[in-house]
Amino acid sequence: MNKLRSQFIEFSLNTGVLRFGEFVTKAGRTSPYFFNAGLFNDGAVLGQLADFYAQTLIDSGIEFDMLFGPAYKGITLASATAVALAGKGRNVPFAFNRKEAKDHGEGGTMVGAKLQGKVVIIDDVISAGTSVRESVAMIRAAGAEPCAVLIALDRMERAGADDALSAHSAVQEVSRNYGIPVISIANLDDLFAYMTSGAGANAQQAEYTAAVAAYRTRYGVS
Repeated sequence: MNKLRSQFIEFSLNTGVLRFGEFVTKAGRTSPYFFNAGLFNDGAVLGQLADFYAQTLIDSGIEFDMLFGPAYKGITLASATAVALAGKGRNVPFAFNRKEAKDHGEGGTMVGAKLQGKVVIIDDVISAGTSVRESVAMIRAAGAEPCAVLIALDRMERAGADDALSAHSAVQEVSRNYGIPVISIANLDDLFAYMTSGAGANAQQAEYTAAVAAYRTRYGVS
């Protein structure tokens, strides 16, 4: 298992961002695990998270000129990742959008650097893909090029209702629809590998290993 991915899973578990139990997802499924990026909510934790984003982006080898964070979670993620990248010797601009247009000052919905060149969209997860769709439209409207989407966790789940499951996940649909790669710090396969490894073996995780395996079999994509 990739060391960075394993470290991210452990980090997410230790901060309580990733937890086990019974959770109802946006798709109405009962999931044995839940990832709540909103709980990356203090300075030290955000700094560590940004370092994971930055290193994952660097390791991907993707050429990029700037970062874009869709409102609202993406705003913090993009700005923190820009700081982490600068600390690694890669200083790049970033921008984000407002949900509501500002009617005074500079006006508009965009904040930060001018959108130009190759732009990486940074968010926490991809569920329905709405945030990515809106981001791609804004970036292209500005004459820039969306070159990748970077997220924290890829759940690797088939999209659609239980009686009409797609052959593809929401992440795969985004990549197919917009012709850009989606990079994740970690994914469901990494979580399962961690749970079944010596590093991840504890009573709580052992209790939910079978449930995660069954969930992956029912909804997972390769």
